[in-house]
Amino acid sequence: QVQLVESGGGLVQAGGSLRLSCAASGSISSINTMGWYRQGPGKQRELVARITSPGTTNYADSLKGRFTISRDNAKNTVYLQMNSLKPEDTAVYYCNADVTYYSGYGRRTNNYWGQGTQVTVSS
Repeated sequence: QVQLVESGGGLVQAGGSLRLSCAASGSISSINTMGWYRQGPGKQRELVARITSPGTTNYADSLKGRFTISRDNAKNTVYLQMNSLKPEDTAVYYCNADVTYYSGYGRRTNNYWGQGTQVTVSS
């Protein structure tokens, strides 16, 4: 029953900033790689950024320099700081994580998705 819940989305003007948060909850043993994906209207879901447990980050080339991913392991939370937002950044942003959790048979690792949070950037 691991769940990921995103927050922080909203409506902003071009050039503005938003900070997204994704908190994991449930019978968590550990969280490995966490990441952000987005899906704009009429488009396929694409990778925004990922961060490993050791802290290694990976960004989509077009977003590197504007977006920053970080995590707080004590809070089971990953963040996405988005600066200099553009209208083309408008999308539903989804949190994703590889989570090792407690089960009746010990521990298992699975990949989870949040429900998404809407980010709308106006011209």
